[in-house]
Amino acid sequence: MGLMNAFQIGRQGLAVHGKRVEIAAKNIANIDTPNYTRKIPLISSNQDQSFATVLSSMGMGALEGSSNLGGVNFDGIVEDPTPGAKIYKPGHPDADEQGYIRTSNTNAMVDIADATMAQRAYEASLGVMSISKAMANASLEIGR
Repeated sequence: MGLMNAFQIGRQGLAVHGKRVEIAAKNIANIDTPNYTRKIPLISSNQDQSFATVLSSMGMGALEGSSNLGGVNFDGIVEDPTPGAKIYKPGHPDADEQGYIRTSNTNAMVDIADATMAQRAYEASLGVMSISKAMANASLEIGR
């Protein structure tokens, strides 16, 4: 893996985990909004586990310098299918024909935990960028 691949992995991590924090914050902000459905981010690994890639990463394959050696992808957002609780409020503008509204299906503790994990992953991605920068600077110093 080259130094530019490390920067690319760090950049992907910053973007994806930043979106995760935004989604968790939006869920927490809408915890008291009637009919709000909790959003769940979908993320996936960009890791290619093929035999050719493993050989290439060991310096034995024809695919030297493959750019698909890691990282993370943001694959979109899905809504939590769990329904919110029904509350009888016949005068509410969002009430159905029977006078019930649905509360948000957001659980504050779950979203706070998600935000904390996303924040730590974001900080880890910052660490990858910092270490890559230090390695680049050290390699420039060797060349002097």
